[in-house]
Amino acid sequence: MTVYHGSILSVNAEDEVFSYLVEEDGRIVFVGDELPAQYADAERIELGGRALIPPFADTHQHFASFSAFNAGLNVMECASNAEILERVDAFAAACPSKTLIAFGASPYSVSERRLVSREELDGVTHGKPLFLVKYDGHACVVNTALLEKLPRKVSTLRGWHPDTGEMNQEAFFAVSDFITNSISPLELLRDMQLAADFEAERGIGLIHTVSGVGFPMNLDISMESWFARSVQSGLQIRVFPQSLDPAVAKKRRLPRIGGCFACALDGCFGSKDAAMNAPYVSDPENSGVLYYSDEQVTDFCKKANRAGLQIEMHAIGDRAFDQTARALKAALDDWPREDHRHGIIHACLPTAAGMEICRDCHIQLPMQIAFDNWRQEPPEYTEALLGPERNAALNPVRSFLELGCTVSFGSDAPCTAPDPIVWLHKAVNHSNPAQAVSIRQALRMATYNGYRVSFDEKERGSLEAGKLADMVLLSENPYEVSPERLCELKVEKLILRGKAYQKQSQSVPAAVLRGMFSKEKA
Repeated sequence: MTVYHGSILSVNAEDEVFSYLVEEDGRIVFVGDELPAQYADAERIELGGRALIPPFADTHQHFASFSAFNAGLNVMECASNAEILERVDAFAAACPSKTLIAFGASPYSVSERRLVSREELDGVTHGKPLFLVKYDGHACVVNTALLEKLPRKVSTLRGWHPDTGEMNQEAFFAVSDFITNSISPLELLRDMQLAADFEAERGIGLIHTVSGVGFPMNLDISMESWFARSVQSGLQIRVFPQSLDPAVAKKRRLPRIGGCFACALDGCFGSKDAAMNAPYVSDPENSGVLYYSDEQVTDFCKKANRAGLQIEMHAIGDRAFDQTARALKAALDDWPREDHRHGIIHACLPTAAGMEICRDCHIQLPMQIAFDNWRQEPPEYTEALLGPERNAALNPVRSFLELGCTVSFGSDAPCTAPDPIVWLHKAVNHSNPAQAVSIRQALRMATYNGYRVSFDEKERGSLEAGKLADMVLLSENPYEVSPERLCELKVEKLILRGKAYQKQSQSVPAAVLRGMFSKEKA
């Protein structure tokens, strides 16, 4: 039994702050301002100026991809293509892998203001194939060595640009599938263990991962499901199969479906293929790309909804947002469900009509507030792309909140690092002050709402008696920190089921066997 004394930010329905929390056998047995006599002799931890909060929930990331890139080369912070080339050169010389995997190239955050090219990469990759994914996760650059290995069918797909080496749209997905098939499953699972430890250090107790990027027979979805059911120390992972076939989820005992890739309805701003209702200002002949017809999306939503699955789909542009909202509404009109918790991922540029559908149909929004004022896609770029009015309307967390919609935060890792402190800071210090929220609202979006999205709120997500003792110890009380200092908060400890998180220690084969036969939630 342990008594915590100090600032206990419960994030309960009333957002109450208490002075005491008592944990016993992995559960919270008391929260309040006056400590009952029966707990007077228990071990006591004085928080001082620190605070206890619920763990953070990352409600949209590509966990397997993040795991692979986290173990590879990240060039996201490079200030120039010259620096990227230097880092690739050193990586290629030291990396024992036959294929090089790197992430984070951007034409908007480097001094050259262009994407690094195939020809430049050829000079620094030591003859090894290189798969360099752009910062947005929806395009890549390949070198000649990889280009020559790709199946011939890739050259027939939209988005094939062998001259520069840039691949986007369907060509990118095909290259991703090819690379995925070259990764050893055992190596990927070990990378996933390291990634779980990385996220736990940042106070994340729940991960929503979208899975399914090209392994034969959807082996990667099975692997992530096994991993989710085997993960140690109380960390929780919920798997969304990226498929338009409800059977892919049902056969794996997964109650949800959706994500990006197969479930992406459009592209992204970085590749100018996010589907728009009006053309891009910087490219008047281009309104982006819708990957599916309205009929295809609606048919999928109806089938998945009738199968009892929770549905989430990627939509960045306003046209794709409208398509998603209409399809989910049509599915619910076809087969009404009281508590479905369907969602629209990203929702970067929603329309008023689509937002009203979200309100009326109780559609939740796993948003990426880390995209706001993003170094890889700076405001001057998005304003030149969209114009001032649409640029100011991006990532409208407050507008959704005022409608009564459930908003949660996700990193879209590896596009942004899983760092909830960044989410709190950006939500409160939104680049558009009209869309800024309070720290209490931001903390709820980053914690409780994320647990609610995956039906986990009865056991986790707030500090209340009867729930599991899942908590995060913060260096300061965020309710007492000035908005501009929120980025200085530090996660000191993640506590799950009453115990400090311990790094993943089981062998990969043991984890697979445990996950295959476990009945834990995934």
